Amino acid sequence: MAIVDCAKLYDQAEARLVRLVEKNGEYSHEDVLAWLSGAITSHRTCLDGLKERGVDEQVHPMSQNLTIVLNEALALHAKKHTFGSKTKSKGVEGRPRRGNHFIGQLASWNPATSRADIVVARDGSGNYRTIKEAVDALGRIKGRGNERRVIVHVKAGVYDERVEIPRNLKNVMFVGDGMGKTVVTGRRNVIDGGTTVNSATFRVFGDGFWARDMTFENTAGPQKHQAVALMVASDHSLFYRCSFQGYQDTLYAHSLRQFYRDCHIYGTVDFIFGNAAVVLQNCDIFVRKPMNHQANMITAQGRESPYENTGISIHGSRIQPAPEFVGLTQSVKTFLGRPWKKFSRTIIAKSDLDGLIHPRGWTNWEGNFALSTLYYAEYMNTGVGASTRARVNWPGFHVLRDLKEVHPFMVRNFIQGESWILSTGVPVWLEM
Repeated sequence: MAIVDCAKLYDQAEARLVRLVEKNGEYSHEDVLAWLSGAITSHRTCLDGLKERGVDEQVHPMSQNLTIVLNEALALHAKKHTFGSKTKSKGVEGRPRRGNHFIGQLASWNPATSRADIVVARDGSGNYRTIKEAVDALGRIKGRGNERRVIVHVKAGVYDERVEIPRNLKNVMFVGDGMGKTVVTGRRNVIDGGTTVNSATFRVFGDGFWARDMTFENTAGPQKHQAVALMVASDHSLFYRCSFQGYQDTLYAHSLRQFYRDCHIYGTVDFIFGNAAVVLQNCDIFVRKPMNHQANMITAQGRESPYENTGISIHGSRIQPAPEFVGLTQSVKTFLGRPWKKFSRTIIAKSDLDGLIHPRGWTNWEGNFALSTLYYAEYMNTGVGASTRARVNWPGFHVLRDLKEVHPFMVRNFIQGESWILSTGVPVWLEM
């Protein structure tokens, strides 16, 4: 299973690296950093998966060589603002732009008045009864070189199936009938023999993926440890009014540039994690009850190089206990995050933090690992848990005072969202 994961991850990375060496390739400096960071993340994820299954990466010298080469390439281009002969970004092929008929499609789509290319319905009233059948059909449509956005309406119902949007399916839009109404569910997990990547109920590799009004869940429970509800390795991906429910490792924002707006995320340990450049805006983050011996860690960001463009930016959101955890919060320590990798980076700005947050705010992964190389920051948060008086005194932790310090982590600069989010019609704050 880990080897299968590796093949998929390398296939994903190779396609982007090819674009960087194409003679007539067009891309921006930000694209280069995103794609190289994504390739490094895919390589590391492969090695992590092999390690989960008991394979020591030290027995593979080639893996070490690839790590070195990719990191050197990233460092080279991070220090330069040009690459090749052209730097103008095309972005995702077929990506909607202002001025064409795709403007506002995600926000304005209405099941009563809008037309979907494919309808999925458990009761047989659509084209297919399962999401997997719909994805197979998408493969036939996209296989003919069709780059227009394709819309899949998934009607209300519980879909107990594992779904994957492969790399070749770009510009796909999934619309459900609402959180808690259209539910994709699964229960795969690492304890029962999987890998973290392979435990995901819903996986996305195709660029330009949009989803709205759906719930993605993993019901394995806290005792099964890593059990992912959604895993995303899609550039310029967007989730609007969606719910992600699980315990440990609920939302795997794996790589590339992602945006989440008005979403609900539930979990216990490291439940928002990965190495994407990701912004969560106006979201509700619900902390659940873990196992008796566990503490809660909301984020675990996986940046391994100071040159990677990645990090978790939480902006204008709310962190609070899930209903079943209310009244139990004082018996369990809850932290904003811990450093999964050496240059872990997480920023929480203008968000409301419930009193369940431990006064120290953040916790370590193991000993003093990454405490001087991480970058954790808080800016103008509110609520009982927002006081920074007793926060950790690590070299890498910062209480930001100046708005200029926050701007690099907002939508416009961090994920270049002005060029691809506005066309969806989804509400967005480009800056503070």
